[in-house]
Amino acid sequence: MTSDERPAWCVVGRGTGGRCALVELDALGARLREVEIEPERLADEVARRESAVSPRWVWSDTPTWYARLVDAGVTVSRGHDLRLIHVILRHSEMVREARALREAVDWDAPIDLQLEDRSAGETLFELDASSARPGGVPHGIEEALTEFARQRAAIDGATDPSRLRLLVAAESAGGLIAAELHAAGIPWDVAEHDRILAESLGPRPSPGHPPARMVESAAQVREALGDPQLSLDSPPRLLRALHRAEIDVESTSKWELTRYDHPAIEPLLRYKKQSRLLAANGWAWLDEWVHEGRYRPVYVPGGVVTGRWASSGGGALQIPRQLRPALRADEGWRLVSADVAQLEPRVLAAMSADTAMATAGAGKDLYSGIVDAGIVASRQEAKVGVLGALYGGTTGDSGRVVPRLRRTFPDAMALVDGAAATGERGGTVSTWLGRSSPAPEAAWTQAQTSAYRPEASSGEQERARRSARDRGRFTRNFVVQGTAAEWALSWLAALRLALGRFEPVAPEAAAPASGPVFARRAHLAFFLHDEVIVHAPADQAEAAAEAIRAAADAAGRLLFPGSPVDFPLDLTITERSPAS
Repeated sequence: MTSDERPAWCVVGRGTGGRCALVELDALGARLREVEIEPERLADEVARRESAVSPRWVWSDTPTWYARLVDAGVTVSRGHDLRLIHVILRHSEMVREARALREAVDWDAPIDLQLEDRSAGETLFELDASSARPGGVPHGIEEALTEFARQRAAIDGATDPSRLRLLVAAESAGGLIAAELHAAGIPWDVAEHDRILAESLGPRPSPGHPPARMVESAAQVREALGDPQLSLDSPPRLLRALHRAEIDVESTSKWELTRYDHPAIEPLLRYKKQSRLLAANGWAWLDEWVHEGRYRPVYVPGGVVTGRWASSGGGALQIPRQLRPALRADEGWRLVSADVAQLEPRVLAAMSADTAMATAGAGKDLYSGIVDAGIVASRQEAKVGVLGALYGGTTGDSGRVVPRLRRTFPDAMALVDGAAATGERGGTVSTWLGRSSPAPEAAWTQAQTSAYRPEASSGEQERARRSARDRGRFTRNFVVQGTAAEWALSWLAALRLALGRFEPVAPEAAAPASGPVFARRAHLAFFLHDEVIVHAPADQAEAAAEAIRAAADAAGRLLFPGSPVDFPLDLTITERSPAS
């Protein structure tokens, strides 16, 4: 095969008669070869092409196609998820002509990941070739090829194609990683989880009965409020009982309750914490989500409008700290955990090229660096001030510190202030690589216009100003949070490739519950915005830690070449994840 005949892309889609279709394209998108195969042969065909030429694999959506390959023991190096990329390109301000993408409405519908149940052995290839899968995204090969051509044209004609290509690659890599994280699972100690639940809630109760310690907490609240029949799970009734006890709160939120010194407050806060733990991660959760020593959540790349991940099942992004000790490596393996110190503020410093802010965080805790610079007296003040700058805090401690930050870090503050002003005017903003915020809804625009008509009431004007400020806070944070998500995806992608080069361990040292792909090699096991956990054989743990560091450095250089901003990591190697 000559270099001209080597495929740069391989598009996968539904063929005819329930078969799968593979179409190889050259670098310019011209067809080289195409074949239809039976679904059971797909993994072998992908593995053969991946080994020979390692093309970039193009498919309608990664959860449908790649998850089945991983289950069969096959991985690919690079992908292009048409659904994920469609969403980015149809909104991106970098795309000069997005009309064709916006008219392709079939590609707008999200995948319902809850439908992805492969345990019953059924396949999605049983649908007729003209059908679209649940969620509206077509699988037909011609539809996939047409959408791919639209996307390549949009990127090629963009105002900054190189940045968009980085974003497309990172987003698609995230799709691969999410499927692999689900397949490998998080090592989970059921006995430890049960111990933590028993410690907080009491022994596992009989079905339909509350745990003993929740019963005790509830009884203490009722006694303190003088209401033996009070339902603590009914906010209106609880609020009335608190008012009768002269606890004049407007809600039952923690921050309001802690303002009062009353015998009911401590057991009520304890009950609310116990109730959350039981509902979100109690025994029912344990029975549903943890099997054979693995917790396998469903990650949703790009599930948040800024590009952050969400989860569609299992709540991977909301695991409480008190349950972290249940994350336990297999025997002979280790958990290599790393999180980035102050990721969003560092991204802001790099985006804005604010040298003073970069210097404040160089090689050390950024908040402590702000204290050392004499801007505030304590690290907590620095943290509150920076978060206020990122999220639009204008009152309290944030309101006092933010003006000082404007004087000391003018470039960084100008970037977020400018993004807020754009949002307040109804404009859109974009991340570093080109993901753009959604335009305001027509009702918002109409309300803003109406508020400044002569006949508008003062109430209408105030509501419009408040709505404009809310949108400004959203766009202020969008540019930073979205760019931080891009940095994190770049970090993950580089780390994934590095771990893929590790030598597999001997079969007797394997971790079988991690599945056919990851049982014998270090692999990603968890991701949460600015944190990763790698499950690695003990003798590869130090190498995995170094790979994590190197990937973080590479992500910084890739997105911000020449920037002095560093991204230091808090890194640990343990058998069990610590609680805090």
